[in-house]
Amino acid sequence: ELFEKKNYELRIAGGAVRDLLSGMTPQDIDFATTATPTEMKEMFTSAGVRLINNKGEKHGTITARLHEQNFEITTLRIDVVTDGRHAEVEFTTDWEKDAERRDLTVNSMFLGLDGMLYDFFNGYEDLQNKKIRFVGKASERIQEDYLRILRYFRFYGRIAEQPGDHEPSTLQAIKENAKGLAGISGERIWVELKKILLGNHVNHLVRVMYELDIAQYIGLPRDGNLEEFDRVTEKIQNLCPKPMTVLTSLFREKDDVTNLDLRLKISKEEKNLGLFLVKHRQELTKATGVEPLRPYQDFIMDSREASTNSKICELLKYQGEEHLLREMQQWTAPSFPVSGHDLRKMGVSSGKEIGTALQQLRDEWKKSGYHMDKEELLSCLKKL
Repeated sequence: ELFEKKNYELRIAGGAVRDLLSGMTPQDIDFATTATPTEMKEMFTSAGVRLINNKGEKHGTITARLHEQNFEITTLRIDVVTDGRHAEVEFTTDWEKDAERRDLTVNSMFLGLDGMLYDFFNGYEDLQNKKIRFVGKASERIQEDYLRILRYFRFYGRIAEQPGDHEPSTLQAIKENAKGLAGISGERIWVELKKILLGNHVNHLVRVMYELDIAQYIGLPRDGNLEEFDRVTEKIQNLCPKPMTVLTSLFREKDDVTNLDLRLKISKEEKNLGLFLVKHRQELTKATGVEPLRPYQDFIMDSREASTNSKICELLKYQGEEHLLREMQQWTAPSFPVSGHDLRKMGVSSGKEIGTALQQLRDEWKKSGYHMDKEELLSCLKKL
């Protein structure tokens, strides 16, 4: 209503339009308008609408807060100068010019609030045919922001039905520009890569990244273990793995995790998970016999660290042990029933002796499958 009153055009833009046309609820809705940031600020201020202070204004984005929700509204713009990472912009009132600077056809549509679709580059048709294409010339779009190479793969994994349905000219443009990814910050790359790792066709897409010479610029090992990657990704998709669990199957040694961290600045938790999986994926496996979960439970009990439980669950996903994973998720680590206080009551006084006795009792408790209770353990102590 505010925009209408002032005769500014306002439409939903980009990803939200794509999601709505795919029958999905968009996570966030971005708007595009013919009003400039200054005009928007005046209009919102006089209507008493709160503005959220953010740094988007020089790119034409104003964030308004209405009904406990933030709305990002961006002035139509043309990218005047781009260096493969940042753009200098000029405002426009031409919707097609704004669509032209967007990355993929499926992300370049606008939706009027009256339900009218504005689609200058056959984005709707591509979405129906599940095709991922750059707007205009692929190489030009990529050179405006090299991260678009990874965005291409991410949306391919989200929308395309079959692996291998790429336009050869697109792959050629990606290969020729792969080196540009070296100048993109690790944090931006990791955001995209994580989404690729959890999407469809992940083994196909990662292979393509190696074929097109992208891997080395985004922190992946030059000789990634693609056979292991195929084996793991085949079983892991339905187990809700963490991105790092999927990625670790490419790694042959712990240096691969360290190098990834140097390039992408992954979180401490992600790095530790990668190192844990590389170290334990071969040795720590299920036991034969009636208690296949036992080695994993023993490992958790021995480590006594809160985070070990979730690492073990990721290891089970990595190994494709779906049934054991379900059991593990329902298992609660029992707490050791004896304390130093109990031993003092029994007359063990020196700290060193208490420590030794507790460790011996812990070993007995472990042998019993953690079933012995306090009385049994203390009577065991008398024997010891």
